[in-house]
Amino acid sequence: MPAPTTPVPSSGQEALPDLRLRAIAADDLGNCHRLSLRFKWPHRLEDWKFLLQMGQGYLLEHTADGAALPVVGSVVCTCYGEQHAVIGMLLVQAELQRRGLGRRLMQHTASQVNGRSLVVNATAAGMPLYRQLGFIQQDVLHQFQGSSAQPVLVSLPPGERVRPMGKNDVQRLLALDARATGMERSKLLLALLEMSEGVALDRDGEMLGFALVRRFGHGRVIGPVVAPDAERVKGLIAHWINTYSDSFIRIDVFESSGLPAWLDTLGLTNVDHVTRMCKGTPPARDAGMQLFSIVNQALG
Repeated sequence: MPAPTTPVPSSGQEALPDLRLRAIAADDLGNCHRLSLRFKWPHRLEDWKFLLQMGQGYLLEHTADGAALPVVGSVVCTCYGEQHAVIGMLLVQAELQRRGLGRRLMQHTASQVNGRSLVVNATAAGMPLYRQLGFIQQDVLHQFQGSSAQPVLVSLPPGERVRPMGKNDVQRLLALDARATGMERSKLLLALLEMSEGVALDRDGEMLGFALVRRFGHGRVIGPVVAPDAERVKGLIAHWINTYSDSFIRIDVFESSGLPAWLDTLGLTNVDHVTRMCKGTPPARDAGMQLFSIVNQALG
């Protein structure tokens, strides 16, 4: 059942248009997609549909008919287990920014997650708001992309290899992801496996890590990628870069991973960065397993 609509009060500056806050429905996705295109974000309509399947979205819309862009603000929240939720797609139409609408969307979303800790990948424009709301910086994510990545050979430790994933690997993949992220993301990962190709880092039949790749935006995105350490993860990432060296590739990696300098040598371009922030208790990750590349900035 859709959430009840909520009127948005004026801020006391130049009068705001009459706006309504409500849950995003399937019929709204076209307008949400048009809003994100205004910011030159790469999400396709299919990507918006996937976000809504994984979580709950909220929008701000004009109450009067005839607006050129009915949806003027959006946010999506995905809950992982009972402890954590990831916030993404916080957008407010440029002409209406700095009027308290982003804060209104965030406060409403936070009220819907039953006390879960919140994780967000914040743009530079959004960081002041998140800091005011009590979010603390955890790491930085660097977005690399390009269509002319150089093939690369990575040597793995003796007895280890990169192999295609099979159905018998699914439960191990879920366990490795939970260790690396500190979050219960089974629903997300099972859905991703339906649309992704996957490879496993294998040692004598034991799965040590994995890397998925799928269509996204203008080409393909590599992620999530999970492995015990940075040297092994290079073998997983290199597999997909070599496979799709003639395609547009995107990968978002943490600054703490040490991978940005390596990706730069492969011909991928560091086009942007966002800041990983958390409000509440950060996810408790296993030090022996790391998340190196995320699903996307909205899902973590």
